[in-house]
Amino acid sequence: MLSVHTSPLDQPGTGDAGGMNVYVLELARALADRGARVEIFTRATSSDLPETVVLPGTDADGEPLDTTVDVDRVREVLTAEVVEPGVTPPVLVHHVPAGPFERLDKNDLPGVLCGMAAGVLRWEAARRPGWYDVVHSHYWLSGQVGAIAADRWEVPLVHTAHTLAKVKNATLAPGDQPEPAARVLGEEQVVADADALVASTPAEATELVELYGADPARVHVVEPGVDLARFAPVPDEERAAARRSLGLPADRDVVLFAGRVQALKAPDVLVHALGVLRATGRPVPLLVVLGGPSGRSTAVRELEALAEVAGVGDSVLVRPPAPRDELPTWYHAADVVAMPSRSESFGLVAAEAQAAGVPVVAAAVGGLRTIVDDGVSGVLVRGHDPRRWADVLADVLADRDRLRAFSSGARRAAERFGWDAAADQLLKVYAIAREPA
Repeated sequence: MLSVHTSPLDQPGTGDAGGMNVYVLELARALADRGARVEIFTRATSSDLPETVVLPGTDADGEPLDTTVDVDRVREVLTAEVVEPGVTPPVLVHHVPAGPFERLDKNDLPGVLCGMAAGVLRWEAARRPGWYDVVHSHYWLSGQVGAIAADRWEVPLVHTAHTLAKVKNATLAPGDQPEPAARVLGEEQVVADADALVASTPAEATELVELYGADPARVHVVEPGVDLARFAPVPDEERAAARRSLGLPADRDVVLFAGRVQALKAPDVLVHALGVLRATGRPVPLLVVLGGPSGRSTAVRELEALAEVAGVGDSVLVRPPAPRDELPTWYHAADVVAMPSRSESFGLVAAEAQAAGVPVVAAAVGGLRTIVDDGVSGVLVRGHDPRRWADVLADVLADRDRLRAFSSGARRAAERFGWDAAADQLLKVYAIAREPA
């Protein structure tokens, strides 16, 4: 797998790290559970990073396969001609030096793709011929590198876009910068080169065909998964305990926004909506923004300043992104999770929140229209008018019976998604891509 611009080991919710990071890591683990040997290549952003990080697998008896426990056994599993039945191979994450050791802006990364491709090819040169069976690239930058590697190794290229420039440019927030023409051209090249294209939703599949001219026969819809065990509903007393542990008020409605603070994710719409509620004399919930700046280092400070101008500075609480193990606690502490995104290819936060039994109020865009069952697991809001968002939030929060019904519906909606099912479908896509033309 290739994830050039962001490592699956990075903390989602800030910089360029988001749902794609979770997608790559969880999918890799689910594929390994099925006996696939998965190696992930990402750009090294620090000289302190190890060349390779080994994510432990298990042997046929379910015992951990960890380099800190049994180096020889791990090497045997990783180099064997065939993986033994019942064995889960470790997942390898390789940090490839390409360009300066710093987090370059995504617009600067095309300049280091040649170096990234050379680094990836060097890894294969150390393997026996035919070691890799398929290249799966994530995001268009990885697709550029993947096309070179797949051609050199004579294996198929499978590509997942995650976001598409033409879609983002059609739904820009006021004042936001459009994606550059170089990205549009790069995406068109990858779509043309890939042997198989993986779309997260039927809507994205249609966009690939209609906006990029993709061959419909090469487009496969594979819905991402959600960790249904980690994100699960809890009783009311545990929800109250979650609030206490996070220092949130027990007697006030809480709306949670979890994601990068950037124009694309539109947390400003929620701040403006709170301003509308205050101006019209209605109860103002506490908005918790769980995320860091993306695109501009000042994004969080700008959002906090907007809250002061809107007269709701006392109702907006910004906290840094939460580690994966802590994220369920934040979901359980919320009455509603809000996603006013301008564009969203899938919307993993919505799936996770619903799995935790939390209703979602989301913009009726992209993959959110697939995840959120409007009127059953939450509400889909058309447009980004703060007055409309204020009305929807007020109506939902005021009706506790409706919230409880949404909570039950949310879990049912989330149970459609699972990483096991996603991995099974991806293996079928890989097999199709490998079939002779």
